[in-house]
Amino acid sequence: MVGRIRTLTGVTGRDGARMGERLFAAVVPPGDVIDELAAWVDPRRDDAWRWTHAPEWHLTLAFYGDVDTWRYEALVERLEAVVGGTAAFPLKLHGVGCFASVEKANVLFADVDDPTESLAPLAAACRTAATTIGIDVARQRYRPHLTLGRRNRPSDASRYLRALAELETRSWQVTDAVLVQSFLGQGPRGTARHEVRERFSVANG
Repeated sequence: MVGRIRTLTGVTGRDGARMGERLFAAVVPPGDVIDELAAWVDPRRDDAWRWTHAPEWHLTLAFYGDVDTWRYEALVERLEAVVGGTAAFPLKLHGVGCFASVEKANVLFADVDDPTESLAPLAAACRTAATTIGIDVARQRYRPHLTLGRRNRPSDASRYLRALAELETRSWQVTDAVLVQSFLGQGPRGTARHEVRERFSVANG
């Protein structure tokens, strides 16, 4: 494992009680890929979406929600083993999509080209790393993507899908994954602020 960022401190809720940490595992594109993506996205930013920002861009592997403080070290150990047992693999961002539908979209995202189909097995292993120590992880079909924007009231996304249809970045080798803490409402325009807590190298990464 590379770069142990800091130890878990916990969060205090409105009632003063100690809460768990809002955590997720992710792959973060390298800086030059982020710059390429920003060149596509920045000219299209408007007030119709709550656009995400470059420092927060990532590909989620598994979302853990609020993790009890006492489970944190066990999660880190299991993620270290999972990622360390994965070989480096290529990815690139290519194209754009939306959830839930074009006509009623509430999430706009960059699509992922995963030629070796390595992301889904890694994501499944990251989910299992949590469930084996009692952390609940939502069961849903994994669709790798990088979220570009959200909006509370779904509406037609056709214009944005056309504008970003040719989006494409260079390919890069995934050599690590990260464990991230999310602080809701602390980012620009009420978005979440993310802080990398741990970084795990892949095999020979």
